[in-house]
Amino acid sequence: MIKTINLKKRRKPNRSRAGDVFVYIVLAAFGWFFLFPLLFSINSAFKPLDEIFLFPPKLWVNKPTMDNFADLFVLMGKTWVPFSRYIFNTVFITVVGTLGHLLIASMAAYVLSKYRFPGNKIFFTVVTTALMFTPQVLQIPNYLVMTKLKWVDTYWAIIIPAFATPIGLFLMKQFMEQIPDTLIEAAKVDGAKEVRIYFRIIMPLVKPASLTLSIFSIQNLWNTRASNFIYSEELKTLPYALGQIVTGGSVARAGVSAAVTLFIMIVPLLFFIFAQSNIIETMASSGIKE
Repeated sequence: MIKTINLKKRRKPNRSRAGDVFVYIVLAAFGWFFLFPLLFSINSAFKPLDEIFLFPPKLWVNKPTMDNFADLFVLMGKTWVPFSRYIFNTVFITVVGTLGHLLIASMAAYVLSKYRFPGNKIFFTVVTTALMFTPQVLQIPNYLVMTKLKWVDTYWAIIIPAFATPIGLFLMKQFMEQIPDTLIEAAKVDGAKEVRIYFRIIMPLVKPASLTLSIFSIQNLWNTRASNFIYSEELKTLPYALGQIVTGGSVARAGVSAAVTLFIMIVPLLFFIFAQSNIIETMASSGIKE
């Protein structure tokens, strides 16, 4: 006897069509609210001077021009050191700082979330307490520590503090706690060592948290001026050099200033766009329940 199986229909939200329209309108309004500054910055970079100082200001550019970027590249060629040096400094600090922060935060989070030892909860309480302190409050203690270590005016004065940002450890620990302990125990039964478990099991499963943490780290390190810790011109970062170009001019450099704004924000923005799709895809396909 063949039994027929009645598949349940997909559950629909208990909401009227008018309610759906209202939700879409609210989401569109908030989306436009957050998208407006980005569109304004992009359009301003291609505006001629007469449109930049137009009142009331307009969002869209009427006569796009590349003069702002041309003037910016001319000014780049007049710096004390090759401009490629500023780019290398920022890329090096961003890449090393992000990778180191991700590695240290994930390793510490793995131990705190999957092992019990004396002081476990106290240590995590200290980490959560550190989240309340802003970077401005920590500048003087960081400077004193870097001075004792003789790392002032080096890359490490920016990279090492980035390793210890508490938001990374907190985010990774909260995400790793969702991984079943039975999965790790099964790997140990099969003969896997801790290093193999960490790299082959834990890190692929926490990819959403890794990408999110990378976004925060890249945004902070790429935009850092590092003027409080680095004094040598050949070690200064790209935002510092671009800031000097803008502040060293007059009103005529307003177009260059708009181009600088776009130039600085384009790298974190592109990384966020590509990483966002990966985060959504990974979260949808890597749900694990014990």
